[in-house]
Amino acid sequence: MFWTYVAILLVLIITAHLLGRTKAVHVAGEDPSKLHSRPGYHGAYLAILTAGPAFITIILWLLVWPGIMEQLVLSRMGDIAEVLSKPELQAFIRDAKAIAFGGIVGFTDAAKEEAARHFASIQQTSQYVESLVLAIMVGVGAYWGYKSIHPALRARHFVERSVMGLLMVCSAVAILTTIGIVLSLIFESLMFFRKVPVLDFVFGMHWSPQSAFEGAGAEAASTDAHIFGAIPLLVGTLLITAIAIFVAAPIGLLSAIYLSDYASAKVRATAKPVLEILAGIPTVVYGFFAALVVAPFIRGWGESLGLSVSSESALAAGLVMGIMIIPFVSSLSDDVINSVPQALRDGSAGLGATKSETIMKVVLPSALPGIVSALILAISRAIGETMIVVMAAGLAANMTINPLEAVTTVTVQIVTLLVGDQEFDSAKTLAAFALGLLLFCITLALNIFALRVVKKYREQYD
Repeated sequence: MFWTYVAILLVLIITAHLLGRTKAVHVAGEDPSKLHSRPGYHGAYLAILTAGPAFITIILWLLVWPGIMEQLVLSRMGDIAEVLSKPELQAFIRDAKAIAFGGIVGFTDAAKEEAARHFASIQQTSQYVESLVLAIMVGVGAYWGYKSIHPALRARHFVERSVMGLLMVCSAVAILTTIGIVLSLIFESLMFFRKVPVLDFVFGMHWSPQSAFEGAGAEAASTDAHIFGAIPLLVGTLLITAIAIFVAAPIGLLSAIYLSDYASAKVRATAKPVLEILAGIPTVVYGFFAALVVAPFIRGWGESLGLSVSSESALAAGLVMGIMIIPFVSSLSDDVINSVPQALRDGSAGLGATKSETIMKVVLPSALPGIVSALILAISRAIGETMIVVMAAGLAANMTINPLEAVTTVTVQIVTLLVGDQEFDSAKTLAAFALGLLLFCITLALNIFALRVVKKYREQYD
């Protein structure tokens, strides 16, 4: 129904805009100069009053109504909320909704069927109520807006303030989303740190959260802080990221220098889009390439030299990840190098410097802030990669800096910990949030470092 309502509102917006323009010209006696605002503003004024309140109501309905509907269904189901645990209750509601609205469930029973009937009945009633409320709001808004159009109406002020309010709301959504992500990580991480000390987590040398559920001593193991050491994950993350940057940084930077200062316009117009195609390839495709081509090649090469190479290695994941992030370094560096004023190049040439000397001693230092930003973005992209590591480097949390051995990363372990139905009060599940907070702090530190470099060298070369 949401998209149906949106389509209807779009038609109403267009209709109201045309009616508003026509009414404004009519009340002005066919002389728009008598109007305080242009006819287009009057059309926008009527369109906002017609569809604006209804659209806000739809958004609020989508945010609030699902929770209310669940409470209504649970109130009709007796004491089932007290019998089931929180994860079981969430699974029960999910299955009942799937039965009611055409989803897929693993199994069903009489209670789920009854809850599904309640969901379907309440949803049908809510659609009638929502449609009636929206129709009333559209009718009242259109009638009041149409009647209020007159030559002295300050329609432009109303439209501009409405647009400004929309921009403020969009900005607030972005900011509040960031704050919500940070707070959710902090609160869940604090619950984890009540069970596992912070220092044991940050400086621990052993990572084996699955052992919390193995054997007869599961209850005792679940509180064992020594199985939640994050150092092996950090070492694996940094090892793969370092390999990726060693591949991407020189290739990306050198290709950017060639495209910006040496390539002809025809070559540049062809080569840059082709290079940027790499950024559009799904990461799972890179993962297949790493697992089926690169990893066997490295293993065969290592065995020919008498080296012991794991079937899943950090080197395979790092090489493919480096290829993946080449466009980030190349494209951004190319844009930054092209933004260096031509006057600096001409001045260097006028002093007798060669083209290579100009690039090394003038262009690159001037473009250094942007190049550092591109590298930091590429590093952040590499740190956050998951699929390539899962398919090419494995899941083993080995404490090693040997690129020929299997390692894992922080993001891979987050995915592993949250696969399937989880109890969000166990240390094993809460560890994922602690890892997310740790990863957030690392990327934040990288961004702060990049900002300091940009600020320092921008002041120097501006």
